[in-house]
Amino acid sequence: MITFILVSFALTIIMTYLVKLVFRRIQYLRKLEKLPGPKAYPLIGDSFEMSSLKRNELMKNNAEKRDQYKSIYLQWSGPFAEIHLLRPEYAEVALKSTVNITKSMAYDFLYDWLGTGLLTSTGKKWHERRKMITPAFHFGILEDFVEIFGEKTKLLVNLLGKQEFEKEFDIYPMITNCALDIICESAMGTTVNAQEKKDSEYVKAVYEVSELILYRALRPWLYADTIWKLSSHGRAFYRNLKTLHDFTNKVIMEHREARATSKSSTQPETDDGVGRRKKRAFLDLLLDATESGHELSQADIREEVDTFMFEGHDTTAASIGWAIFLLGNNPEVQDRVVDELNDIFGDSDRRATVQDLNNMKYLEMVIKETLRLYPSVPFIGRLVL
Repeated sequence: MITFILVSFALTIIMTYLVKLVFRRIQYLRKLEKLPGPKAYPLIGDSFEMSSLKRNELMKNNAEKRDQYKSIYLQWSGPFAEIHLLRPEYAEVALKSTVNITKSMAYDFLYDWLGTGLLTSTGKKWHERRKMITPAFHFGILEDFVEIFGEKTKLLVNLLGKQEFEKEFDIYPMITNCALDIICESAMGTTVNAQEKKDSEYVKAVYEVSELILYRALRPWLYADTIWKLSSHGRAFYRNLKTLHDFTNKVIMEHREARATSKSSTQPETDDGVGRRKKRAFLDLLLDATESGHELSQADIREEVDTFMFEGHDTTAASIGWAIFLLGNNPEVQDRVVDELNDIFGDSDRRATVQDLNNMKYLEMVIKETLRLYPSVPFIGRLVL
């Protein structure tokens, strides 16, 4: 009798909870019905249409929806609703919220690679990491890497010079490889030679993992971790992910050992061995933070370095690609940029200095206008329910 009562009580609680969930879902759907958007089907939404698009068709598809719906529209990724805010005043309300600060579900697909670094974290951890990492982007530190910027960019220009300009060719992979070279040396203090070494396992893994994350994001039936891990694409993802994590872990350990050796020697840690000031990579600044009291594990350091690598190379390549596109379509602007560079360098082929970069006022305006028209990251997501 007692058992029957307990079971009945438990079932009543469960049923009450389920009824509340269903009722809340119905209310939620009724509110969403008022929003315009493309045709969606139960459970799958408009996933079949989105998953059939090629990478270069995605932005065009979103631009068409923007032109059609003007201010706001609803899109279903499987059973998950995405409300796209197209007007600045709408986006302002969402982004200024101090409650809805959790990143959208789209960021979840980055967790395996980036953990909960600055890009994917939220709340207290995000604030603490931002406060710790912001000094790493001080101009005084970035100046140390201008030489690297010049070296890798000159290599890119040389490779572009070998192209047959009578024929069309895709410049974007070349820009991406240059950005990878720069970011990797700046972030980890090591080289991957992405522009010259076509068979680099690390570079190939970066490309593969990035593509597979996008592949999964467009297919809701792969959202469940168990299904993703069992799929052929999921297995390829984790195989390449191991390559990325192994590489970063190896570099971190090498830096730890080098720092320990430096502390036990008479040579200053900031000396590169021939009396010059040693460049300090982003990784070194994280290790400094660890030694000065911040509790950062190996995994914590790796997720921030990997985040810097992912965000840095991808966004830089996108902004440079769009800038070149706009300069090509606006020859009068391109001529003014060339005139400015001629005023700075004259007939010299020397590399740019920090002062030279500061003098490129018009080019800076071109880059900022490019970012206004074509942001490197065109979407920012927040979870609201």
